[in-house]
Amino acid sequence: MPRSRRRRGRMSQLLLGTGVAVLLAAAAALGIGVAGDAEPLQADTAASDSSTPAESNPPAPAATGTAFAQLETIPIKGKAPQTGYDRDEKFGNGWLDTDRNGCDTRNDMLARDLTDIAREGPCTVLTGDLVSPYTGETIEFVRGNETSMHVQVDHVVALSNAWQTGAQQLSQEDREAFANDPLNLLAVDGTSNQQKGDGDAATWLPPKKDFRCDYIARQVAVKAKYGLWMTQAEHGASIRVLSQCPEQPALY
Repeated sequence: MPRSRRRRGRMSQLLLGTGVAVLLAAAAALGIGVAGDAEPLQADTAASDSSTPAESNPPAPAATGTAFAQLETIPIKGKAPQTGYDRDEKFGNGWLDTDRNGCDTRNDMLARDLTDIAREGPCTVLTGDLVSPYTGETIEFVRGNETSMHVQVDHVVALSNAWQTGAQQLSQEDREAFANDPLNLLAVDGTSNQQKGDGDAATWLPPKKDFRCDYIARQVAVKAKYGLWMTQAEHGASIRVLSQCPEQPALY
Protein backbone atom coordinates (compact mmCIF):
# COMPACT_ATOMS: atom_id res chain seq x y z
CA MET A 1 0.00 0.00 0.00
CA PRO A 2 1.40 3.46 -0.77
CA ARG A 3 2.65 5.42 2.21
CA SER A 4 0.27 8.29 1.51
CA ARG A 5 -2.74 5.97 1.78
CA ARG A 6 -1.49 4.46 5.06
CA ARG A 7 -0.97 7.94 6.49
CA ARG A 8 -4.51 8.95 5.51
CA GLY A 9 -5.93 5.79 7.22
CA ARG A 10 -4.07 6.46 10.47
CA MET A 11 -5.22 10.08 10.37
CA SER A 12 -8.88 9.02 9.95
CA GLN A 13 -8.67 6.64 12.92
CA LEU A 14 -7.09 9.37 15.04
CA LEU A 15 -9.79 11.88 14.12
CA LEU A 16 -12.55 9.32 14.77
CA GLY A 17 -11.17 8.46 18.22
CA THR A 18 -10.79 12.12 19.08
CA GLY A 19 -14.40 12.82 17.99
CA VAL A 20 -15.80 10.00 20.16
CA ALA A 21 -13.87 11.25 23.17
CA VAL A 22 -15.21 14.77 22.63
CA LEU A 23 -18.81 13.50 22.35
CA LEU A 24 -18.48 11.43 25.56
CA ALA A 25 -17.05 14.38 27.45
CA ALA A 26 -19.87 16.66 26.26
CA ALA A 27 -22.50 14.10 27.19
CA ALA A 28 -21.04 13.71 30.67
CA ALA A 29 -20.98 17.47 31.15
CA LEU A 30 -24.64 17.76 30.14
CA GLY A 31 -25.74 14.78 32.22
CA ILE A 32 -26.91 12.86 29.13
CA GLY A 33 -26.76 9.08 29.41
CA VAL A 34 -25.20 7.00 26.68
CA ALA A 35 -24.97 3.27 26.25
CA GLY A 36 -23.10 1.81 29.20
CA ASP A 37 -23.93 4.80 31.52
CA ALA A 38 -27.62 3.98 32.11
CA GLU A 39 -27.23 1.96 35.30
CA PRO A 40 -24.92 4.41 37.09
CA LEU A 41 -27.26 7.31 36.19
CA GLN A 42 -30.29 5.38 37.47
CA ALA A 43 -28.48 4.59 40.70
CA ASP A 44 -27.64 8.27 41.17
CA THR A 45 -31.27 9.23 40.54
CA ALA A 46 -32.53 6.66 43.03
CA ALA A 47 -30.12 7.88 45.64
CA SER A 48 -31.37 11.43 45.08
CA ASP A 49 -35.06 10.38 45.28
CA SER A 50 -34.53 8.38 48.47
CA SER A 51 -33.15 11.30 50.43
CA THR A 52 -34.86 11.61 53.83
CA PRO A 53 -37.84 14.02 53.62
CA ALA A 54 -38.26 16.77 56.18
CA GLU A 55 -40.19 15.49 59.19
CA SER A 56 -43.75 16.79 59.47
CA ASN A 57 -44.45 18.93 62.50
CA PRO A 58 -46.26 16.98 65.26
CA PRO A 59 -49.63 18.41 66.33
CA ALA A 60 -49.36 21.01 69.05
CA PRO A 61 -50.69 19.86 72.44
CA ALA A 62 -54.05 21.28 73.42
CA ALA A 63 -53.85 24.34 75.63
CA THR A 64 -54.42 23.70 79.33
CA GLY A 65 -57.91 24.55 80.49
CA THR A 66 -59.53 24.09 77.09
CA ALA A 67 -62.27 21.67 76.12
CA PHE A 68 -59.81 20.17 73.65
CA ALA A 69 -57.41 19.30 76.48
CA GLN A 70 -60.28 17.86 78.50
CA LEU A 71 -61.35 15.78 75.49
CA GLU A 72 -57.91 14.15 75.46
CA THR A 73 -58.67 12.64 78.88
CA ILE A 74 -61.81 10.82 77.67
CA PRO A 75 -61.28 7.07 76.98
CA ILE A 76 -62.42 5.67 73.62
CA LYS A 77 -64.36 2.40 73.67
CA GLY A 78 -67.31 0.73 72.00
CA LYS A 79 -70.79 1.08 73.46
CA ALA A 80 -71.87 -1.41 76.10
CA PRO A 81 -75.22 -3.18 75.60
CA GLN A 82 -78.31 -1.23 76.66
CA THR A 83 -79.46 -4.26 78.62
CA GLY A 84 -80.96 -3.31 81.97
CA TYR A 85 -81.53 0.36 81.14
CA ASP A 86 -84.54 1.91 82.86
CA ARG A 87 -84.72 5.67 83.26
CA ASP A 88 -86.64 5.81 86.55
CA GLU A 89 -85.04 2.76 88.11
CA LYS A 90 -81.43 3.56 87.22
CA PHE A 91 -81.40 7.38 87.27
CA GLY A 92 -84.13 8.27 89.75
CA ASN A 93 -87.87 8.63 89.42
CA GLY A 94 -88.43 11.92 87.60
CA TRP A 95 -86.80 15.17 88.65
CA LEU A 96 -85.30 15.11 92.12
CA ASP A 97 -84.09 17.73 94.58
CA THR A 98 -80.48 16.60 94.79
CA ASP A 99 -79.21 20.03 95.91
CA ARG A 100 -81.72 20.09 98.79
CA ASN A 101 -82.96 23.60 98.03
CA GLY A 102 -86.59 22.56 98.27
CA CYS A 103 -87.25 22.73 94.49
CA ASP A 104 -87.02 19.93 91.93
CA THR A 105 -84.35 20.12 89.24
CA ARG A 106 -86.69 20.96 86.36
CA ASN A 107 -87.95 24.10 88.07
CA ASP A 108 -84.39 25.01 89.03
CA MET A 109 -83.34 24.79 85.36
CA LEU A 110 -86.34 26.78 84.13
CA ALA A 111 -85.54 29.47 86.67
CA ARG A 112 -81.89 29.48 85.56
CA ASP A 113 -82.41 29.51 81.78
CA LEU A 114 -85.61 31.50 81.27
CA THR A 115 -86.07 35.23 81.65
CA ASP A 116 -89.01 37.26 82.93
CA ILE A 117 -90.25 34.28 84.90
CA ALA A 118 -93.30 34.20 87.12
CA ARG A 119 -93.56 31.63 89.90
CA GLU A 120 -96.24 30.03 91.95
CA GLY A 121 -94.76 29.72 95.40
CA PRO A 122 -90.99 29.54 95.86
CA CYS A 123 -90.36 26.90 93.15
CA THR A 124 -92.93 26.35 90.40
CA VAL A 125 -92.16 28.36 87.24
CA LEU A 126 -95.43 29.31 85.58
CA THR A 127 -94.27 31.51 82.69
CA GLY A 128 -91.11 32.88 81.17
CA ASP A 129 -89.20 33.47 77.94
CA LEU A 130 -86.60 31.09 76.54
CA VAL A 131 -84.14 31.66 73.74
CA SER A 132 -83.38 28.06 72.84
CA PRO A 133 -79.61 27.59 72.64
CA TYR A 134 -80.11 24.86 70.03
CA THR A 135 -81.96 27.01 67.48
CA GLY A 136 -81.92 30.63 68.64
CA GLU A 137 -85.72 30.54 68.61
CA THR A 138 -87.57 32.54 71.27
CA ILE A 139 -90.33 30.62 73.04
CA GLU A 140 -92.90 31.94 75.47
CA PHE A 141 -93.18 29.30 78.14
CA VAL A 142 -96.58 28.76 79.76
CA ARG A 143 -97.01 25.90 82.19
CA GLY A 144 -99.87 23.62 81.22
CA ASN A 145 -100.74 20.14 80.00
CA GLU A 146 -100.49 21.17 76.35
CA THR A 147 -97.91 23.96 76.56
CA SER A 148 -95.17 22.84 78.94
CA MET A 149 -93.73 20.48 76.33
CA HIS A 150 -92.69 23.41 74.14
CA VAL A 151 -89.83 23.96 76.57
CA GLN A 152 -88.00 20.86 77.73
CA VAL A 153 -84.96 20.28 79.92
CA ASP A 154 -82.43 18.29 77.91
CA HIS A 155 -79.79 15.94 79.28
CA VAL A 156 -76.86 17.09 77.15
CA VAL A 157 -75.36 13.62 77.57
CA ALA A 158 -78.46 11.51 77.22
CA LEU A 159 -79.18 9.08 80.03
CA SER A 160 -79.27 6.02 77.78
CA ASN A 161 -76.02 7.11 76.15
CA ALA A 162 -74.49 7.44 79.61
CA TRP A 163 -75.75 3.96 80.49
CA GLN A 164 -73.91 2.53 77.47
CA THR A 165 -70.69 4.46 78.04
CA GLY A 166 -69.89 3.73 81.67
CA ALA A 167 -72.81 4.75 83.88
CA GLN A 168 -73.65 1.10 84.56
CA GLN A 169 -70.57 1.09 86.75
CA LEU A 170 -71.68 4.11 88.79
CA SER A 171 -73.53 3.86 92.07
CA GLN A 172 -77.25 4.62 92.18
CA GLU A 173 -76.49 7.85 94.04
CA ASP A 174 -74.01 8.95 91.38
CA ARG A 175 -76.45 8.14 88.56
CA GLU A 176 -79.16 10.21 90.24
CA ALA A 177 -76.66 13.05 90.64
CA PHE A 178 -75.80 12.71 86.94
CA ALA A 179 -79.46 12.94 85.90
CA ASN A 180 -79.96 16.11 87.98
CA ASP A 181 -76.57 17.79 87.47
CA PRO A 182 -76.97 21.39 86.15
CA LEU A 183 -73.77 20.86 84.15
CA ASN A 184 -75.62 18.26 82.09
CA LEU A 185 -78.91 20.16 81.74
CA LEU A 186 -80.20 22.87 79.40
CA ALA A 187 -83.68 24.26 78.87
CA VAL A 188 -84.29 24.00 75.11
CA ASP A 189 -87.05 23.95 72.53
CA GLY A 190 -89.03 20.72 72.64
CA THR A 191 -88.64 20.01 68.92
CA SER A 192 -84.83 19.89 69.06
CA ASN A 193 -84.91 17.74 72.17
CA GLN A 194 -87.17 15.21 70.49
CA GLN A 195 -85.04 15.17 67.34
CA LYS A 196 -81.88 14.57 69.32
CA GLY A 197 -83.29 11.66 71.30
CA ASP A 198 -80.39 9.75 72.85
CA GLY A 199 -77.95 10.79 70.10
CA ASP A 200 -74.33 11.69 70.71
CA ALA A 201 -72.09 14.11 68.80
CA ALA A 202 -71.72 11.65 65.93
CA THR A 203 -75.47 11.52 65.24
CA TRP A 204 -76.84 14.92 66.31
CA LEU A 205 -75.60 18.48 66.72
CA PRO A 206 -77.57 21.67 67.45
CA PRO A 207 -78.92 23.34 64.29
CA LYS A 208 -77.48 26.63 65.57
CA LYS A 209 -73.90 26.20 64.42
CA ASP A 210 -72.38 28.89 66.61
CA PHE A 211 -73.56 26.99 69.70
CA ARG A 212 -71.90 23.71 68.75
CA CYS A 213 -68.59 24.47 70.47
CA ASP A 214 -70.41 25.21 73.74
CA TYR A 215 -72.51 22.08 73.31
CA ILE A 216 -69.55 19.76 72.73
CA ALA A 217 -67.58 21.39 75.54
CA ARG A 218 -70.48 20.60 77.88
CA GLN A 219 -70.70 16.98 76.71
CA VAL A 220 -66.95 16.55 77.20
CA ALA A 221 -67.11 18.10 80.66
CA VAL A 222 -69.95 15.81 81.75
CA LYS A 223 -68.21 12.67 80.52
CA ALA A 224 -64.97 13.72 82.19
CA LYS A 225 -66.72 14.47 85.48
CA TYR A 226 -68.43 11.08 85.67
CA GLY A 227 -65.68 8.96 84.14
CA LEU A 228 -67.65 8.02 81.04
CA TRP A 229 -66.15 7.16 77.67
CA MET A 230 -66.84 8.00 74.03
CA THR A 231 -67.09 5.84 70.95
CA GLN A 232 -64.56 6.44 68.18
CA ALA A 233 -67.24 8.11 66.05
CA GLU A 234 -68.34 10.40 68.90
CA HIS A 235 -64.75 11.31 69.71
CA GLY A 236 -64.03 12.09 66.06
CA ALA A 237 -67.11 14.28 65.78
CA SER A 238 -66.10 16.15 68.95
CA ILE A 239 -62.64 16.80 67.50
CA ARG A 240 -64.14 18.15 64.29
CA VAL A 241 -66.29 20.63 66.19
CA LEU A 242 -63.63 21.74 68.67
CA SER A 243 -61.04 22.16 65.91
CA GLN A 244 -63.11 25.18 64.88
CA CYS A 245 -62.69 26.68 68.37
CA PRO A 246 -59.48 25.25 69.91
CA GLU A 247 -59.51 27.85 72.70
CA GLN A 248 -63.04 26.89 73.85
CA PRO A 249 -62.79 26.82 77.69
CA ALA A 250 -63.40 23.57 79.52
CA LEU A 251 -66.39 23.43 81.84
CA TYR A 252 -66.31 22.04 85.35
